[in-house]
Amino acid sequence: MPTTLAHWVNNRVAPAVFANDARWNGLLATAGYTLRVFLSIGIALFLAFVFQLQSPLSAATTVLIVANPTVGAMVSKSVWRLIGTLIGAGISVGVMAVFVQSPVLYFYPLSVVVGLGCMVATFRRFFRAYAAVLTGYTIVIIAAPSFANPDGIFLSAMSRLSVVATGIVVTACVFMVTSPRKPSTVLYKLGQAFRETVLHARTFHKAESERVTPQTLENTVISTLEQQEQKTQATNTAFRGLGQPIYDSRSKLLANMAGLTPAIEFAAADDPDMQNRVRNLRLCLSRLTGLIVSYHPYWLTFSAGEEETRAVHILVAQTLGRVLELTEQPDWLTNATPLSTCLHDALKTLEQLARQTTNTTTLAALDNTRDALVQMDLALHDLTSLRPDRTQANIQPYLEWPTALRNGVRGGFIALLAGMLWYVLHWSSGPLLIIYTVAASSLLSTTPSAAKASPMMAAGTMLAIPMGFLCHTLALPRIDGYPLLWLSLCLFLLPGVWLQFHPRYSIGAFGYAVFFTMMLSVDNPIVYDDLSLTNNWMSILVACALLAVVFRVILPADHRLDAARLVTSLTRSIQKLARTPYARTEPWVAWEGMQLQKISRLMMRLSFIPANIDRQGYTDAAFASLSLGRLIVRLKWNAAHATLDSKTHATLTNALNAFAHLRHNPEQTARALQQAALAIRTMPEQETGLSLTRDRTLSCLEQAASIILSVPGFFHDHGPIHIPEDRPQATASVSVHPAA
Repeated sequence: MPTTLAHWVNNRVAPAVFANDARWNGLLATAGYTLRVFLSIGIALFLAFVFQLQSPLSAATTVLIVANPTVGAMVSKSVWRLIGTLIGAGISVGVMAVFVQSPVLYFYPLSVVVGLGCMVATFRRFFRAYAAVLTGYTIVIIAAPSFANPDGIFLSAMSRLSVVATGIVVTACVFMVTSPRKPSTVLYKLGQAFRETVLHARTFHKAESERVTPQTLENTVISTLEQQEQKTQATNTAFRGLGQPIYDSRSKLLANMAGLTPAIEFAAADDPDMQNRVRNLRLCLSRLTGLIVSYHPYWLTFSAGEEETRAVHILVAQTLGRVLELTEQPDWLTNATPLSTCLHDALKTLEQLARQTTNTTTLAALDNTRDALVQMDLALHDLTSLRPDRTQANIQPYLEWPTALRNGVRGGFIALLAGMLWYVLHWSSGPLLIIYTVAASSLLSTTPSAAKASPMMAAGTMLAIPMGFLCHTLALPRIDGYPLLWLSLCLFLLPGVWLQFHPRYSIGAFGYAVFFTMMLSVDNPIVYDDLSLTNNWMSILVACALLAVVFRVILPADHRLDAARLVTSLTRSIQKLARTPYARTEPWVAWEGMQLQKISRLMMRLSFIPANIDRQGYTDAAFASLSLGRLIVRLKWNAAHATLDSKTHATLTNALNAFAHLRHNPEQTARALQQAALAIRTMPEQETGLSLTRDRTLSCLEQAASIILSVPGFFHDHGPIHIPEDRPQATASVSVHPAA
């Protein structure tokens, strides 16, 4: 068996690692991160012993929590962890002082604070959530040693602050000294994202310009994407080759955009220049994401079979090709004038073509491509501008209240349940039970799906129990100095630290590493008490079971219901956009940025639904809703600024008011839009003002009606996702009307 294993490692694993540059670089990065973590643990633990701090291993736990390969992320996480610890320490002292004579009453405000912390952690983005997380479980950590002696609560709070500050300062120093700091890397990645977005758009415009029949569009796009994939595989073998190149290419780009969002925030935390540009870069990323999702099937097939639109797509494809050539210059991020000039010249040509045609389908292609080029130019400005533009809109974070309330109830309920179990059973390890359940539930609130992550967190913690037993029985009794203690801890923590950033095992590895140190009884000197250790391990097992029961059984997640709520929220946003007076309408980039956050959550919820559901249909329909919103903005602009007579203006206003029926009867809304288009078309030329304005209004009305009729099941409040999953209609396509 050993020979077979060695043969497999030498012939399969080792050659694959050394022959693949990406895997080798990943291995080196993981190894470097692991060494920095172990160095930070060694220094922090040594200082905790020197300072004779209470619970010195908490310094190692702090290192494991705040450590991050990105220096900016580590700095942000450390600052917010310290803020949360300060808030939690203050609340802990205050609550203990008020309820010192009544343990039962103490658990009620504790559960409320923990629940609020879990709610805020769900709302906040990135490592700001850790301030709320730390506020919750710092209260328990500080109060646990003082349950028997409440007078020592202040000293316990000071000790906790000292040990956390020690871990944070040491980790920051080690990572800042040993980690490469390259904020410009984020700008380079954003530049690559801009090029990939342009390439994605050019692929579809080139395919539109080359097709002869509507059926050849997909074949042309697939052929182009496969050629791009072959070029990519020459330098990046990690590209996934799935059976649907169109959707796979889009998903790859969207995943890349999602990864750049935290990278911008972390670079801003580490570099003042990036901090000045962070607002512009956020808008740039949002615009690029909006450009990617704008190329959906319903937009592409609207002009199916129209020969006149080929000239439009040929022009845009050539323009985007020229933009790609210009971005190959090494200084294009510092001198974007040639790119902007190229885009502006194309926009002028599109405007000239618009004045030469009366075909509404051609105008639709002209207006849609014009909007795409305008957004591309604005994204280019945001990317290359060195000064913050305070006049632009700010994209507000989307607050998903149902998920936050559910996580808040979970956190408060599990804190109260653990506290009452300890009080009723008089369990000597009850405080440890409360510490784990509160800490784990608070940390789970920052994950995309707390219910799905809770078993993995519990599994990683349970794995730490036998490893803790081995550490106490095999390693610690043979230690006669600090170097051996440090090396032993590093050996047992290696699996958790190494796998912490593996997508499949990250939550479990994080739980193993963090709670392994919490279960160790390491002090100076070390006192071995088998009964106490066994009691602690039993409390952790009970806490893991309690965590899984509360998150998966008592208060489970309903991903289908969450997805349905997001679909409803998207539809309501469209209704609100259509019926809000133009003077009070928020800027397009702010509206689109908010909807993109909803769509991102919707895609995640759909991936969690095990039942047979039209996931791709709902994703495309959600993207189509953004195009519908863009059409509404054009119509409202025409109603507010364009030259329209009173009759046409009233017809257009009635068409916008018809969106009030979108959730209850989308076909009625579509018919109202079609009737408005027919009424405007039949009006005499001299009564409708400028011909171009009229034709553009007709184009927007017809496109909006086409999108609604393509996916009525998405907009209807009794669509497939809104009905119980045990009904046959629950698996219907979004293209089917719910009443059918």
